[in-house]
Amino acid sequence: MQLKIMPKKKHFSAGRVPLILFLCQMISALDVPLDSKLLGDLVQPPTITQQSPKDYIIDPRENIVIQCEAKGKPPPSFSWTRNGTHFDIDKDPLVTMKPGSGTLIINIMSEGKAETYEGVYQCTARNERGAAISNNIVVRPSRSPLWTKERLEPITLHNGQSLVLPCRPPIGLPPAIIFWMDNSFQRLPQSERVSQGLNGDLYFSNVLPEDTREDYICYARFNHTQTIQQKQPISLKVISVDELNDTIAANLSDTEFYGAKPGKERPPTFLTPQGTESRKEELRGNVLSLECIAEGLPTPIIYWIKEDGTLPVNRTFYQNFKKTLQITQVSEADSGNYQCIAKNTLGAVHHTISVTVKAAPYWISAPQNLVLSPGENGTLICRANGNPKPRIGWLTNGVPVEIAPDDPSRKIDGDTIIFSNVQERSSAVYQCNASNEYGYLLANAFVNVLAEPPRILTSANILYQVIANRPALLDCAFFGSPLPTIEWFKGTKGSALHEDIYVLHDNGTLEIPVAQKDSTGTYTCVARNKLGMAKNEVHLEIKDPTRIIKQPEYAVVQRGSKVSFECKVKHDDTLIPTIMWLKDNGELPNDERFSIGKDHLVVTDVSDDDGGMYTCAANTTLDSVSASAVLRVVAPTPTPAPIYDVPNPPFDLELTNQLDKGVQLTWTPGDDNNSPITKFIIEYEDAMHEAGIWHHQAEVSGTQTTAQLTLSPYVNYSFRVMAENSIGRSVPSEASEQYLTKAAEPDQNPTAVEGLGTEPDNLVITWKPLNGFESNGPGLQYKVSWRQKDGDDEWTSVVVANVSKYIVSGTPTFVPYLIKVQALNDVGFAPEPAAVMGHSGEDLPMVAPGNVRVNVVNSTLAEVHWDPVPLKSVRGHLQGYRIYYWKAQSSSKRNRRHIEKKILTFQGNKTHGMLPGLQPYSHYVLNVRVVNGKGEGPASTDRGFHTPEGVPSAPSSLKIVNPTLDSLTLEWDPPSHPNGVLTEYTLRYQPINSTHELGPLVDLKIPANKTRWTLNHLNFSTRYKFYFYAQTSVGSGSQITEEAITTVDEAMASRQVDIATQGWFIGLMCAVALLILILLIVCFIRRNKGGKYPVKEKEDAHADPEIQPMKEDDGTFGEYRSFESDAEDHKPLKKGSRTPSDRTVKKEDSDDSLVDYGEGVNGQFNEDGSFIGQYSGKKEKEPAEGNESSEAPSPVNAMNSFV
Repeated sequence: MQLKIMPKKKHFSAGRVPLILFLCQMISALDVPLDSKLLGDLVQPPTITQQSPKDYIIDPRENIVIQCEAKGKPPPSFSWTRNGTHFDIDKDPLVTMKPGSGTLIINIMSEGKAETYEGVYQCTARNERGAAISNNIVVRPSRSPLWTKERLEPITLHNGQSLVLPCRPPIGLPPAIIFWMDNSFQRLPQSERVSQGLNGDLYFSNVLPEDTREDYICYARFNHTQTIQQKQPISLKVISVDELNDTIAANLSDTEFYGAKPGKERPPTFLTPQGTESRKEELRGNVLSLECIAEGLPTPIIYWIKEDGTLPVNRTFYQNFKKTLQITQVSEADSGNYQCIAKNTLGAVHHTISVTVKAAPYWISAPQNLVLSPGENGTLICRANGNPKPRIGWLTNGVPVEIAPDDPSRKIDGDTIIFSNVQERSSAVYQCNASNEYGYLLANAFVNVLAEPPRILTSANILYQVIANRPALLDCAFFGSPLPTIEWFKGTKGSALHEDIYVLHDNGTLEIPVAQKDSTGTYTCVARNKLGMAKNEVHLEIKDPTRIIKQPEYAVVQRGSKVSFECKVKHDDTLIPTIMWLKDNGELPNDERFSIGKDHLVVTDVSDDDGGMYTCAANTTLDSVSASAVLRVVAPTPTPAPIYDVPNPPFDLELTNQLDKGVQLTWTPGDDNNSPITKFIIEYEDAMHEAGIWHHQAEVSGTQTTAQLTLSPYVNYSFRVMAENSIGRSVPSEASEQYLTKAAEPDQNPTAVEGLGTEPDNLVITWKPLNGFESNGPGLQYKVSWRQKDGDDEWTSVVVANVSKYIVSGTPTFVPYLIKVQALNDVGFAPEPAAVMGHSGEDLPMVAPGNVRVNVVNSTLAEVHWDPVPLKSVRGHLQGYRIYYWKAQSSSKRNRRHIEKKILTFQGNKTHGMLPGLQPYSHYVLNVRVVNGKGEGPASTDRGFHTPEGVPSAPSSLKIVNPTLDSLTLEWDPPSHPNGVLTEYTLRYQPINSTHELGPLVDLKIPANKTRWTLNHLNFSTRYKFYFYAQTSVGSGSQITEEAITTVDEAMASRQVDIATQGWFIGLMCAVALLILILLIVCFIRRNKGGKYPVKEKEDAHADPEIQPMKEDDGTFGEYRSFESDAEDHKPLKKGSRTPSDRTVKKEDSDDSLVDYGEGVNGQFNEDGSFIGQYSGKKEKEPAEGNESSEAPSPVNAMNSFV
């Protein structure tokens, strides 16, 4: 029996998926295992595993090594081309090929020159299954040329002029790294005023006398050859204008250096780039570097913005004192206009750089190796993108496919090759070439056609040992082509495994989710395909878990005493545990006071350091357990100490040395009450601003009685003092006299300054006002100032009082503002505050998201994509995008019920989202809107989509009507959620006998248009259980269950009742009743006389005869026990046993069921065993109709139950 796979596991079938090879775990189709012992006879086309880079710059002082490694079966042979023609290495004594590979080694150290071997190389690896090729490897020797000799005249400039010292390094390969140093090989200091440009030149925004030196030297470092070249030193002298003479001016006119006119303060101008606009082109994935260097006096500061968007937060970096803007991992989205702004106190200048991002080809989906069996189908897909769009070309075995030998199983469709009904001769290596003007991509992918019988690669007779109640994983690594199917069997007789206990994984591993003792045994794995079969046996042993049955307990001991922790471990007899004790998760101290016994840890002469957490850890080879307890060490009970108290409060407070912002406070300490005073606490009250509230002022040592206090302006102070010792703090002293300090200007400004618009045309400026203590004087007011951040407007200011908000009206929508709030009073202004940034009010977005696309993932989930709106159209803080979606209805339904629209919001600048919880087989409509702080923008065009069919819900109801002796009629309502087109109903039913055992199951298919069905030829007076569910083309839905009974044979019931109506039976019952009456009378008479009798003896022995067992030899009543008794209590009562007082009947006591003949209530058993559940098991739904009775079981019913 093939083991089925549990839900969410993948079941493999050779007819369902292309061939996939497995080895230990599932091996992707990229590789065929090359184990010489197991799979040595398998063949595989070549695969390039290692090659030199496309642009290969070599060191001309070392041998040239051009790498080319490949694998395949049989091992491939190698050949090379150079500059497009065959490169015959046998004819060049300096060229050898590394044995077992295609790597070339060119020995130029003994003789020859590197320039001789400059060119374009390509490697081909070939075997009988095809040929793989490498990239075109361009080999070039590195170059580090010297500077051309030139005469450099000294430079003399006026203080403040600008200057550019050109470097102009020689062109090397790769390009040199430029830096400026002096004769001592110390780097020249750089700053916002002096810096090196990207081209290596040294730029001075303005020169200073300290720039005078004779050793400005430009160095070029060529890393590949580890050489450094230097330019001739340049001499610079900076003088004042009075020292400038005509001779120096003439010398300057003959040099190649240039500077501005003698330096006065001047607005900025750009030294580089020139003009107001320039262009820059960069490739995707590179670092975009933009540079602006300006001259001016004072030194200009550089700012950067992107005109049509914001700079990417995590990819934007500034270099060279913000003169260089760098964006890493640049993409097409970074194209646009970037503006650099140079500012000083005399003005600003702008330069716009138009950036275009192009892209060399990059993979969207590179072709993957394909392993097929004869007759199967497959595809190779090669998809790449770039700017401009790359061209896709195919080669087979290194030859353009247009001129390669024809293969009838191959069809080329643009970027896809489709294979159908492949044969062994279809094996080949295909190359995909994607190229544009900026580069190319080359990928090899082979098609390998194999026909191999199954092989099991896991070793035979492996023994697995697992702890009980844990998962067990039994390996069965396999290989075959076509893909084998896997079956597992247990035991020597080959009994099949049950799908509800085991899980089969994709790689053939058998999982037992919860291994039990009965899981022990031998398991056989069988792999089959159309070419053969293989099997393997493994063995499983289940071990008892290790448990700590006596754990260490929390202990509190006195210092110097002894403590013992107990730890008893129970383990599997075949496993040997290791017991280890830890303290605070580390090793025990190396101290002889710690002794470890079999089950105990004992610590003697306990010290304070012994306190902590002690852990007992038990480890076996299969599991480990631990338990911990805390040890707390306390001091021995001390001798009662004298009673101490808090100090008495200080008194005689006096203010002296009264200054504008200070005063000296003196006091006399109170009694310390036998505990030395450790400190004094001084508090103050501001009677002018916060009368009755005391604040902390200072603390001084307990030996001081004087404190010099620092005060704030315009406060009416009173002081009080408290003393503190080890016991506590005294009550406060009486308050000192009041002292009013002089007013002063505020020394701080309002905090929490914010600017947020509440309307599209306003800016609301708020702040946290100063309190009276912070005002420092009368007449507290606030100067509120604002201006647009990105403009050159002057500050606009107003002065307000007694408010914490000011509204600026008539602002443009959502524009950044700089805001300042400054405090002032009648004395003066607070310090100049720092500006904070705010925004004027938001307005609703103007543009709806475009290009809305819907990808239906499954019947309940869809993925929505859209294009983001331009940030300028958001007109506020972008909060996200909101999708409105609803289930479309017909016009008739739409009139009856309001359409319920659902909303999902996706935070941030996302361009896609998932719609969960959709109804299968439904038509939905959606639109997308952008959201800012003001609200939603316009909706996109409605986009509709359909969800596919799903499985239906359970039928709405199931009733059994019109029961007869041999038939039952079922009526039902269709599922409330069909989730598709119903194809049929499935009815499964089985009988239930008197012992509530289920009989054989019968399956019945019913057309989807039926809502009623009659079952004939049933057994009379028999209970049946029904399972009913609907189906669509996708599968079966949830089931509904019901139970019902066919009617009783009236003739048999009549015969049974007649026995009770016979005369002899009535006479017998009357005689029994008379005897019982006589016995009761005799007992009553004897009791009144005080005599003893058997009944009284029983009463004396058993106070409550209702709950006492009857004698077994009585022959009338069997033993009755409650549901809480032991296992023996579950034996059935003897014939004639009475019903317990709670009127419940155990399952074993009678074949009558209270549910069978009662009202059909759903009872259950509670925790103490009392009856609260249906006897025959809880039904999912009660029958709508039936012939059941609410009366107690009758003899007729009891007889009819024995079937």
